[in-house]
Amino acid sequence: MSATEESVRVWLVERTYSDDEQNLIILTYATPDGEQYFRKERALTSFSDVRETTAAVDADPDNFGSVDDPDLQAQYEAEVTRMAEKHDPDDAI
Repeated sequence: MSATEESVRVWLVERTYSDDEQNLIILTYATPDGEQYFRKERALTSFSDVRETTAAVDADPDNFGSVDDPDLQAQYEAEVTRMAEKHDPDDAI
């Protein structure tokens, strides 16, 4: 899927595992300026549950959160730049 007027391309900046729930992976994607993020949660139902995580996704801005911490914004901006330079949006990460 390519970015449209209704969606914005965001890049993977963080992958964490939930402390609260077993088998839950939290994928955080950010805008190129690092000021907004999009979060996806993925529950792994079994070891054979294989779903690719891509370098970027196109997401609805209504689902974005704001990154209020300037240091985190800078970190996300740097990671987006690194990901975009090394990967195509559809690359499996």
